[in-house]
Amino acid sequence: MIRTAIAVTSLLLAAAPAIAQSQQQQLGARYDRALAAGYKALMLCGAIAHAEANGTTRTPESVMQWELTGIQPPLDGIVSDLPFTIVRRPTGQVAHVAVSWAEDMPARVAAYYGSGTGCSILPIGAPEDSSNPQAPVPAPEPQLANQFEGALPEGKAGEALTLAVQKALSGDAYGTGVRTTAIVIQSDGLRVSEGYALGFSASTPQRTWSVAKSIAATLIGAAVQAGDARVEDPIGLNYWAKSGSTDVRNAITIDHALRMATGRYSDTPGNRTDPLYWGGSTVDETVTGWPVLHPPGTTFRYANNDTLLAIKAIQQWLDHYPPDEFFDKLGMNHTVAETDWQGNYVLSSQVWTTASDLAILGQLYLDDGRLKDGTRILPEGWAKYVSTPSGPQPTSGTFGYGAGFWLLNKEDGVPPDTFAANGNRGQYVVIVPSRNIVIVRRGEDPVGTSFDIAGFTRDVLAALPSS
Repeated sequence: MIRTAIAVTSLLLAAAPAIAQSQQQQLGARYDRALAAGYKALMLCGAIAHAEANGTTRTPESVMQWELTGIQPPLDGIVSDLPFTIVRRPTGQVAHVAVSWAEDMPARVAAYYGSGTGCSILPIGAPEDSSNPQAPVPAPEPQLANQFEGALPEGKAGEALTLAVQKALSGDAYGTGVRTTAIVIQSDGLRVSEGYALGFSASTPQRTWSVAKSIAATLIGAAVQAGDARVEDPIGLNYWAKSGSTDVRNAITIDHALRMATGRYSDTPGNRTDPLYWGGSTVDETVTGWPVLHPPGTTFRYANNDTLLAIKAIQQWLDHYPPDEFFDKLGMNHTVAETDWQGNYVLSSQVWTTASDLAILGQLYLDDGRLKDGTRILPEGWAKYVSTPSGPQPTSGTFGYGAGFWLLNKEDGVPPDTFAANGNRGQYVVIVPSRNIVIVRRGEDPVGTSFDIAGFTRDVLAALPSS
């Protein structure tokens, strides 16, 4: 009898891990469906609502073809089958997008709050509002052909530049399987080349992904210029201060956060932050609680949370001078910094803008933070600050890191002063101060592919005459 009891107990113990694993797998699969639904709702909301605000259109089919194809697993195998509804206000403006994902739970909802802060994903389980669907207001048809304005290079230089742009738009010359949607090139402040994939135009916004980190660094520069912040300032969260002066988190500065050197732990390389991006958690819930593993300023760890922490340090300034006011000063009239549902800017990724507006951002750095009328909105030397490596650097790859910008200082054939704003799925704003050139490339590159931005930069620089 005793032996039988022992045998039964042993069998139950052996079965427990298998049962637990199955339960965990089920839980993970359900969570992935909720995230996939949030991803789909937010992308449909952002792409369609922002395009219509710009006077152009995006269809759900187009968003499925571009933004919602080739995304990270396991969400890529889920999004296409999730049913959705686009709910509009009586004016025809998008009110929200709802995506169903479970029979016993409400649809995931991305609500559109207008052109000031765009779309926000609501928490899992948030109820859908009662807006009545209505047909969209007709919008102008987008211009689909390649467009050029400014002073085109003459002769062979112009032909070489046109060829490089066409190669980027039409094939695998700069990476197998990549998908370029827009190219804008400026030289000496003039637009010298511009091209778009079919279905995209100068008015078509796309999500910036991590190019937003460079926009965040620019906003911090504006706060520094206004005298409301210094990069040497500690982040200064109240609950860190309450833990006492010996809490190492109190030593984390804005500079550390901009340089990805806070020393904090992140669960994945790049710090996916899916709960914030697609799950409906807030910046406060997601970003601030990670423990410190290394002394600040000693270890490079690329993390969304670090940029979001830097933005928290200037939150009071942003409350008075929101990003849309800054974009208006620059003439970036098609750029929207989105927030979580509590109004915190998700400036590690969640900005929608056009290629032309990103060229304006790049030009601001070539002009050392001055507007066309000479008004200074970034500190003198801010371009040098963000493009200078200081402290720990990435341990792999060929790009260095400054303060919110990547550095192409180790690429053969590229001037060593070149720096860039880089983002997921192939978003690039390359700034070459010594040549006074800005190169913008937008894309929707599938996971596993990579656009050769250094190679494209070399070809563009070779095609343009040196002054």
